[in-house]
Parts: sequence; structure tokens; C-alpha cells
Amino acid sequence: MPSRRLPAGARAAATAALAAGLLLVPVAAASAHVHVTPDTTAAGSYALLDVRVPNESATASTTKVELTLPTDHPFTYAAVQPVPGWTAQVTEEPLATPVVVEGTTLTKAPRTITWTAQAGAGIAPGQFQQFPVSVGALPAAGTTVQLPATQTYSDGTVVAWDQPVPANGAEPENPAPEFTTTAAASGHHHDDESTSATASASGASGTGDAGASAGGTSAGTWLGATGALLGAVALVVSLVRRRPAAVTS
Repeated sequence: MPSRRLPAGARAAATAALAAGLLLVPVAAASAHVHVTPDTTAAGSYALLDVRVPNESATASTTKVELTLPTDHPFTYAAVQPVPGWTAQVTEEPLATPVVVEGTTLTKAPRTITWTAQAGAGIAPGQFQQFPVSVGALPAAGTTVQLPATQTYSDGTVVAWDQPVPANGAEPENPAPEFTTTAAASGHHHDDESTSATASASGASGTGDAGASAGGTSAGTWLGATGALLGAVALVVSLVRRRPAAVTS
């Protein structure tokens, strides 16, 4: 029986889908580390941080995450949004050297935030979790805020995300989450703390699923588009194979 070739359009779609699938692997690998994304970087503001933790193990779950806050430009305020299945603790520590922030001399400040999975919970292989944190006030414009993180797995493995980006800009193997502050917003007031805290409470439903859905929009859109394309190609192939052969007289 002679073989039937796919129409040119179907072959092109299949090639595009295959290329898209191959591209997913390096993109995912390059982004698989702890990220901290602020909703604002304006100096003097109170920011809502999205601490996003992917699970990189194929066999173990993430059971603890610890975020270290800066001491050279400490925050005067740090609060967490409850995440179902996790307990959270903000720990204050004395500063080695007192720091003046907004006219106030600080001798201690929030130093670490620790999330611990409750029994039966955790970040399973192939999943990620978001931990919302409200902090402030952000330091002067142009300051790089580093927030090293430690990720602990159920098998005892501990991964430290604490390497700064070198001068050449190349990403290290275990980069520390960081962001750089920008100029203060026009008409900024320091009562943004209450605004940020309100946004933290009302901007998410309080469920881990809702947070993951909101944070994964870009990835979900990409995967959804790729899946739709693959489905279309499969449909074309199926229709071509099922089409009866032309009857010759």
C-alpha cells in the first residue's frame, strides 16, 4: 500500500510543535531556582514580595524554606500571608551595628522568615509554591537587595541559594534572589505599609492553589499554547489517516 504524505501545512505545524517542545527543556532548567519578585521597587515603599520556590528533586518534597533578610539596610517591618499546609515564623535578631532608618536608630530587625511544611504537606516533585511577604521600607534607589534562601528536602538534602551575581553578569549555579530599588514614587507616603499589608491579605485567596495559578500565568499560557498546537497536529494526522483512498476507474 503506498504511503500517504501529510499535507504541507500539517508537516509545518508538526515541525513547529516539535521545536516548541524542545525549547521547553532549557527554558525550564534555566528558571528552576528560588525567585523573589517585588510588586514595587520604589525606595521608601513597602513591597509585597512573591517568594517562588520550585521543587527540583525527582524523588523528595521540599519541607522547609528559609529566607534571610538584609542587615546592612534592614527592614523595619516584615509580615507573612498564611499559606495552607505551612507554618511561618519571622525572627528578629540584634544588628551587629545600629542602623538609622528614616530617622530611627535600629538595634534589631527582622532577620529570617522560615516556612515549615505541616504533616502531609510540602512541595512535591514537579510543583512549586508561592510565599507572599510584605516588607519595608525599601532602601535608597540603586540598592541591590539580596535575599539568600535555603531549601530543605524530605530526604535531608539542603540547597543554599546564596551566590551573588558576579561583575560579568553570568548567573551562578545557585543564585541568591535579589532585586534593585528604584527612585521613590512621586508623592510617596510611608503609610504604604498598611496598603501593602492589605494587598497581601486581599490580593490572594489564601490558598496555595490560587497563588500558584496567579504566579504561573506566563508558564501556563506557554504550555497551554503548545498543548493546543500538538492537539491540532494530532487531529490533522488522524483525519488524513482516516480519509479513504481515492477510487480509480
